[in-house]
Amino acid sequence: MEIKNINGYEFLTFQNDCAEIVFSTSKQGLNLNKNLNIGLENLDKVKGFFKLDNIEYLNQIHSDIIYSYNEKSIKELDGDSIITNKRNIGIGIFTADCVPVIIVDNKEKVIAAIHSGWKGTYEKIVLKTINKMVKDYNINPKDLSIYIGPHNRSCCYEVSQELIEKFKNLDIYKNININQGRYLDLEKCIFAQLALIGVEKENINTIKLCTYCCENYKLYSYRKIDEREGRLFSFVYMK
Repeated sequence: MEIKNINGYEFLTFQNDCAEIVFSTSKQGLNLNKNLNIGLENLDKVKGFFKLDNIEYLNQIHSDIIYSYNEKSIKELDGDSIITNKRNIGIGIFTADCVPVIIVDNKEKVIAAIHSGWKGTYEKIVLKTINKMVKDYNINPKDLSIYIGPHNRSCCYEVSQELIEKFKNLDIYKNININQGRYLDLEKCIFAQLALIGVEKENINTIKLCTYCCENYKLYSYRKIDEREGRLFSFVYMK
């Protein structure tokens, strides 16, 4: 991981053979909430910082809806996962505790950005996105590189016992220790989805930072009342 400082703002980045993966932080108050004017202004700044032709995102609704971006904007569409094979187009998702997942296929030159909160994780949106990449772009899961960004990790992600049991009733999570008491580990659930479809474990990169308790970087957390309008933006683009 590389830390990029641009105009006082801080980004956590990875360089892939064909793509750059970027996770924003909230340093210097960088809020990328698309529903706020300041968020739209900051998204335009990010577009300029990384010299992108465009940035595409969705109206996130905690679903398992997946779109492919070709040339027509998808910004008005409801969904939580984007796939593209277009160069110099940033595709990204907004988070403030949910799990951002970025996928890169160097061989077929295809990328994806996924918003996986508890609902998306329960609906296996990461697995479904890869299935769509296999079907529509002819990728092989063994060729994928995965990047998991900051989120509310198992140290702090307390949920109801009812939700824990809801997850454990799914076959995919039945034999995995996905919780400690009422603390749910969404990342373990996502790892299970990746393993099921054949992604190599050594190709999974995770930033082990919790949006709620991290002290080394500034990160928004929806569970902190004074940060509820703040959004991080995780995106990827092909060079």
